[in-house]
Amino acid sequence: MICPFCRHDDSRVVDSRPVQDGTEIRRRRECPKCGQRFSTQEVALLNIIKRSGATEPFSREKVLVGVRKACQGRPVDEDDLVLLAQRVEETLRSTGQAEIEAQEVGLAILAPLRELDEVAYLRYASVYRNFASLEDFEGEIALLRALPSNATNAKNSVTTPDTSSTAQQKTGK
Repeated sequence: MICPFCRHDDSRVVDSRPVQDGTEIRRRRECPKCGQRFSTQEVALLNIIKRSGATEPFSREKVLVGVRKACQGRPVDEDDLVLLAQRVEETLRSTGQAEIEAQEVGLAILAPLRELDEVAYLRYASVYRNFASLEDFEGEIALLRALPSNATNAKNSVTTPDTSSTAQQKTGK
């Protein structure tokens, strides 16, 4: 790393710290020539390969914009959307690849969105998967019913007290 003070082409790392959910590293450096200290930030690049073949850096904001449209009018908090975008980025980064197809981004959005809100999921899936007919919607709804998400299971599970043991105690059985 070039020293910003004396332009010497070498420096040593004094301290390193993760920043922004671990996606960046802040390094404190010292120039061996002039002794000045300075900070640098390193970011692991994650590029998205679009359908046209062009590449662009991954943007959480773009994920948020798309998901917000799907969640419009739904009871979903902005904090939940931010966490969803963070989960998507973590999922993509965990692949270890520096370049990811745009289709993979869409697939990474579908699972956490389904857990968040199934109606928003259906809206997003209809655009992402290019639904062309009512049958496409019916097929996706059938899949939703056949494979309930964790959020649906949590909403539908009602805990009822086990009365069988108390009934057995009263009757002596």
